[in-house]
Amino acid sequence: MQRVIVIGVTGSGKSTLAHRLGALIEAPVVELDDLHWLLGWQKRNVAEFRALTAAATETDRWIVVGNYGQLRDLIWPRADTVVWLDYGFWRCLRQLLSRCVRRVVDQQVICNGNRESWRQLLSRDSIVLWLLRTYRRRRRDYPALVDGRLYPNLCAIRLRHPRQAAQFLAAHRQATPAPETTARTASPGPSP
Repeated sequence: MQRVIVIGVTGSGKSTLAHRLGALIEAPVVELDDLHWLLGWQKRNVAEFRALTAAATETDRWIVVGNYGQLRDLIWPRADTVVWLDYGFWRCLRQLLSRCVRRVVDQQVICNGNRESWRQLLSRDSIVLWLLRTYRRRRRDYPALVDGRLYPNLCAIRLRHPRQAAQFLAAHRQATPAPETTARTASPGPSP
């Protein structure tokens, strides 16, 4: 895995998995939300968004997090792996609500200086409503994207439960031991 896309519905844990995987395979993580949103939750224009994404993915190694269809032609043909977090609705909703409440209470800065608020969480533009609007569509559309016909270059990994995600990360942790670990393994104890 050199160029990885992590997809899934809002609240599935894409960023968390991507950052953990990035640390294991030593690949930078590109958060498409960070490229998309300007201060004040203003959307960046599409041409600039595409240019920033192209620049962020021109290297040989990266992990891209996000579901932006208008960027698929830039990212998907260059990727070698797509990881789909295909979790159930109630799990995603619970994770999303927990994340939103934590961000509001902590006033965590995200996406270029933005913060989530109670007002935003309860508005027509709520990320919770976004999950409700897009969950079924994403679950319907993703299988065709990852089945190998549209993007034969991709190895598709579909994770249906956080336990599978943990096993996936553990397998990569074991497959890429640190040099110090290898040296210690070769010499398990002090010499007499």
